[in-house]
Amino acid sequence: MAVELIIAPEAARDIDEAYGWYECQRAGLGEEFLNCVDACVQALCRTPQMHAKVHDDYRRALVRRFPYAIFYECADDAVTVYCVFHTARDPAKWRQRLA
Repeated sequence: MAVELIIAPEAARDIDEAYGWYECQRAGLGEEFLNCVDACVQALCRTPQMHAKVHDDYRRALVRRFPYAIFYECADDAVTVYCVFHTARDPAKWRQRLA
């Protein structure tokens, strides 16, 4: 079943900031990060209910190779990504964004 993907502006900023940081660490690493995030997003679009709910109706998917989690919500025909957070950050930050 094809679902519509919606990426909140805050999540897009999260991705951009992480990309910039990784690209400063090593040329090409930011691209690798983007590829891993994209693979994770594509997987959760294929099977949006695969991940457990972690806060109200929000679910969390872990990005492979990088210490990031994607927080999203799935409806009948749409997946909305609300934030892409480093897993070492204070959980209150992502909970606050999802509130």
